[in-house]
Amino acid sequence: MTRTRRFDLIAFDWDGTLFDSTALIARCIQSACADMGLPVPSDRDASYVIGMGLVEALQHAAPGLPRERYPELGERYRKHYFARQHEIVLFPGTVAMLQALKDRNHWLAVATGKSRRGLDEALDTVELRGVFNGSRTADETASKPHPQMLKELMSEFGVEPERTLMIGDTTHDLQMAVNAGTSCIGVSYGAHEPASFDAYPTLHVAHSVVDLHAWLAEHG
Repeated sequence: MTRTRRFDLIAFDWDGTLFDSTALIARCIQSACADMGLPVPSDRDASYVIGMGLVEALQHAAPGLPRERYPELGERYRKHYFARQHEIVLFPGTVAMLQALKDRNHWLAVATGKSRRGLDEALDTVELRGVFNGSRTADETASKPHPQMLKELMSEFGVEPERTLMIGDTTHDLQMAVNAGTSCIGVSYGAHEPASFDAYPTLHVAHSVVDLHAWLAEHG
């Protein structure tokens, strides 16, 4: 007997959820600030902004910088990140989980604070371009936690909020899901401490991709 599927559309954050990149992103933010002689944010503060669009993230990480200099800081960040992005890998078990979801005919999407260029290069790097049915990036729609990313994806696939699941490693992801009226799952192995998820109506907090895969197989 085939079990009824609960969700038609499953949207994943990228960095810290599927891609083991949070430590590198934080280091690149810190290095960019150091390059410009700015106070270097702590590991915690640099990690907190992961998931936002780059402009919003840098405004939080370097609040004292004149607005007209944020593009310069962004370029410094990109230089550090693109020089080292080849070091980043998918979390173990990610490909198997995504393939199992595709085999069950879920729509799969990415909703990320990355740029379109950054996401496309990451998808090329890990040869996942054919896995996802759709994606939205922060430079082509509103940044998290605004619900626009999820609303556009739901509209694209004709899926209602109650049939949509958002999965992410930050409170920005979970708040976006709340704002869009969808269900959400947090993962504890990314940028934000899982205790911060307590304020959100998560269906589950996964402590590894294997844990997430098992939950989705049973409840997704």
